[in-house]
Amino acid sequence: MKTNNPYNNRSIIVRSIFDYFNKAPLMGGVEQSVALIRGLLWGGSIYTTQKLFDSLLNYEAQSYRIIMSWFIVVIMILFLQQLLGGLSSYLLSHVSYTNMGKYMVEFQQKIGQMSPEKFEDSVFLDQLNKAKECIEYESLGHFSSICLQVITYYSVFLVAVGIYLFSLSPVLLIVILLGFVPAIWGKFSQRDAFEQLEEKNVRTRRQYDYYKKILVGTAAYQETRLLGAANHFRKRFVQTLTVMTQNKWHTERNIAVKQMGLDVVSFLGLGLSLYILVIFTLDGQMTVGAFASVFIALTHIFSIIDEMLSVYLKNGNKLMVEVANFYRFMDINEPQKETRVPNLEEGIQLKAVSFSYPHTKRYAVENLSLTVNPGETIAIVGENGSGKSTLVKLMTGLYLPTSGSVEVGGCDTRLVEPTMLFSQISAIFQNYGRYKLTLEENVRISDLNEELNTDQVQEVLQEVDFPQHIRHEQMLSPEFGGIDLSGGLWQRLSIARGLYRSHNLIVLDEPTAAIDPIEEAKLYRMFDKVSQGKTAILVTHRLGSVKLADRIIVMHHGRIDDIGTHSELIAKQGKYAHMWDAQASWYGHGNTIT
Repeated sequence: MKTNNPYNNRSIIVRSIFDYFNKAPLMGGVEQSVALIRGLLWGGSIYTTQKLFDSLLNYEAQSYRIIMSWFIVVIMILFLQQLLGGLSSYLLSHVSYTNMGKYMVEFQQKIGQMSPEKFEDSVFLDQLNKAKECIEYESLGHFSSICLQVITYYSVFLVAVGIYLFSLSPVLLIVILLGFVPAIWGKFSQRDAFEQLEEKNVRTRRQYDYYKKILVGTAAYQETRLLGAANHFRKRFVQTLTVMTQNKWHTERNIAVKQMGLDVVSFLGLGLSLYILVIFTLDGQMTVGAFASVFIALTHIFSIIDEMLSVYLKNGNKLMVEVANFYRFMDINEPQKETRVPNLEEGIQLKAVSFSYPHTKRYAVENLSLTVNPGETIAIVGENGSGKSTLVKLMTGLYLPTSGSVEVGGCDTRLVEPTMLFSQISAIFQNYGRYKLTLEENVRISDLNEELNTDQVQEVLQEVDFPQHIRHEQMLSPEFGGIDLSGGLWQRLSIARGLYRSHNLIVLDEPTAAIDPIEEAKLYRMFDKVSQGKTAILVTHRLGSVKLADRIIVMHHGRIDDIGTHSELIAKQGKYAHMWDAQASWYGHGNTIT
């Protein structure tokens, strides 16, 4: 049985129109009513223009009052067309902006529902980029507007004119319609070409966006200038731009060549229609007034249809591809999960857990089993790439295991709603956010569900020795009239943010990259203090801090190499002891945490 494709032309058009009215029922209804009236007025103007011409040609037989009556009607119709045209533009702009804001919110909410591990998947990132392209260029609003303009304005106008022409000569109407069939078919057949173009460009466009961000953003500005890398990235930027431009030009050229041939057929249809019009007038089958009116109408019809084909349908085909990509992204199903809150008094259990990143064969974590007892402090150590951070993301539910199971507080992370897990957890990651907000907002953003507690904000800032002269309302962004912080202060602020959040489990994942060993020792003593009675997980490659842990997990190539206390692992003279000896010079002057 043939299944209905939810992303074919008809389905996309219907869905976009439904969304248009669903998001702005009142203003959308008013706008389309105005467009409908405009279409009818165009049809009415042709008929009234004929009557005015016929009255003028038969001036002796017609009274002055009748002539002036038709003249006033024609003028009133023209005035209403102009008035309603301006009103329609205003309403259309208002509805488009309103709807795009709602689409943006829905898009952001959808991204927030996605499992974090998807953002390691290049295929998913391509889907995300396509959907983002649709949102950023307001394609949804433009596409639904085009569809409705064709339906309520152009179609109504053409139907009204068609009825009028049919009343004069069915042959004339048929010739006009047949002349435009090839051109209309050509426009509708362009979607496949634009879809192929989008597939060609999506990966290159992501690279293009990245290079543009490097060149015009502030994140890498100093490094690229100092190292002289700006020209390198500029060349990469130009290369990606050239590839996208060439792909687009190739597609547009093929479409244009094909369309030119079809447009010739339409032009022949116009010529034949005008010839028939002249013959009918000479034979007396049509009045001179009707000839003048239809002649004006024909040129306007061809202008309208050309506009509809060249602008609306051509752009509509491009936009339809983008809108279909957006709907595909929004239709990605995330399974419904339990809304049970985990009980951290039951600890954390990993049973034969393996995890591999999307489209990779190598396991980042392989066949790993581990139990973390409630209230226990665990340190995870290992070389770069040993699987430390991946393990933590599995333990907190950010990543779901490829095989095996992870239970946090008695809840299987694959079955429970992530927000339920996260409500119990606070974390300080190595890639912390530098939010362009006030100091207070940068702290509070970790727990916005709680009412503002200024004293608590001040307390956590003091705990991390954040400078007291910086006011809570200070904007932390030069771009918005504020100040910037040093790397070390940003890191302290990220730690304060993690401490501010209410939690039963706290994770520190390499949080001290910008802090010297002396400050690091101070930080971890403070961490040991605030984590008393709570489950804590510390990830680090600096072994001077791990003595505070109840147990140390030594990772190697995605597996647990050893487990024990600092003393036990040193006594074994295994990988941990070798790592400790290699770092001994760092902590040989009283900086070891005891």
